[in-house]
Amino acid sequence: MWLRLKENHGNQVQEIEAFLAQQNLSFEKMDLAKEILYRLDLGSKSLEDLDFPASVDVLPGENPYPLVSLEAKPERTRIVCGAHEIGPQKMTLIAGPCAVETPAQIQASAALVAKAGGHILRGGVFKPRTSPYAFQGLGAEGYPLLAQAARAHGLLSVSEVMDVEQIPQAAEYIDILQIGSRNMQNYSLLKALSKVQKPVLLKRGSAATLEEFLLSAEYILSGGNESVILCERGIRTFSDHQRHTFDVAIIPELKARTHLPVFADPSHATGKASMVLPMAKAALAAGADGIMVEAHPAPEHALSDAAQSLTGEGLHKLGHELFALEGFLQS
Repeated sequence: MWLRLKENHGNQVQEIEAFLAQQNLSFEKMDLAKEILYRLDLGSKSLEDLDFPASVDVLPGENPYPLVSLEAKPERTRIVCGAHEIGPQKMTLIAGPCAVETPAQIQASAALVAKAGGHILRGGVFKPRTSPYAFQGLGAEGYPLLAQAARAHGLLSVSEVMDVEQIPQAAEYIDILQIGSRNMQNYSLLKALSKVQKPVLLKRGSAATLEEFLLSAEYILSGGNESVILCERGIRTFSDHQRHTFDVAIIPELKARTHLPVFADPSHATGKASMVLPMAKAALAAGADGIMVEAHPAPEHALSDAAQSLTGEGLHKLGHELFALEGFLQS
């Protein structure tokens, strides 16, 4: 079981640790940014036998992810990023190209996102590609291009970091740092981003269970970064009519288990532009706090993921219909 000490005051720490010693209870202590957690081994004792000090919250059971658990924090997390708040009650729309290709292309993309009512511009600069011969991105020079385009159109920015060494430059320019599907269980990267005071968008691995997904988020929170966004982007199954199977059912299950915002990426899940809008609607109806899609000013010329990229017209239609659906769901 777990104990949570919300206020890190020395006298309260001494009080609870003296109590634990008096009760002969062994414990592991976790010093976090805003609280302290104690993992207890009750041994032969039962919870009813113990009268814990009022300064701690008792979290019964062996929850493997106590920090991300809704049980531990019943209020939903709201992440303030610039002038935008990510969380419940207001859908966040992220859109943009798979990759930053040129200054003109990313500026045109940002204009499309802003026109569609989007909040955050996405764009990869380091691209983990299955083929070593596919376009790998512009590299670090793409970060300022993405940031400049976002600012010019009143948007925030999000981009993936693939390696610990990429974090400093990404954090200098980008508002939200993304951990891609392939790196969901890259524990060195998770630990490094737990020390960065920037929001982290964590994508689910293509073969990850719900518990593995939440435990990856737990790594980030346990290091002190509480601004984590979970994103479903499809899992690999025997289905052959889309790139991955878009696991819409995980959205309400995540909402039942964690206080963290839950997003969905139907572009990467389906791999088909024609499926993005209906799947985005399904995700929003299932309870998603945000939708992340790919769009390009000229998808037929995109250097990566052309088949799943929306046109400007398609993105505008998506924004219009999603915001209308959001209003209906909240009415």
